[in-house]
Amino acid sequence: MKKTGVMNSNISRVIADMGHMDWLGVGDAGTPVPAETEKIDLSVRPGLPSFIDVLEEVLKELEVQKIYIAEEIKTENPKQLEAIKKTLPNVEIEFIPHSELKKDLKTSKAFIRTGEETPYSNVILESGVNFLIN
Repeated sequence: MKKTGVMNSNISRVIADMGHMDWLGVGDAGTPVPAETEKIDLSVRPGLPSFIDVLEEVLKELEVQKIYIAEEIKTENPKQLEAIKKTLPNVEIEFIPHSELKKDLKTSKAFIRTGEETPYSNVILESGVNFLIN
């Protein structure tokens, strides 16, 4: 039995399979997930688990070099944007239209659905490497 880190076997498997520049989505309960993208559904009830709680746990195991967030979060959910920036203080952020983010989930390894019910609580994580590239 695994002692530490992400206990969900599907999330753990996806993270272990990530390569440099692969994508992993994490988001709210309302995000439409493309049929070709694996959906790992963690939602239990509204708000449980929260987007930030799940994101924080994923980041304990996944090296992230860049994130993609919906442009709309700036005006529609600035509190969540600040929480994301606090959780990933040294990671490049690229803002894209929400419609594009939803389309981009097609090329993600997986999407982790949380119980979050605040708008635009979605992110695509681009994996980095934990060693120097020359």
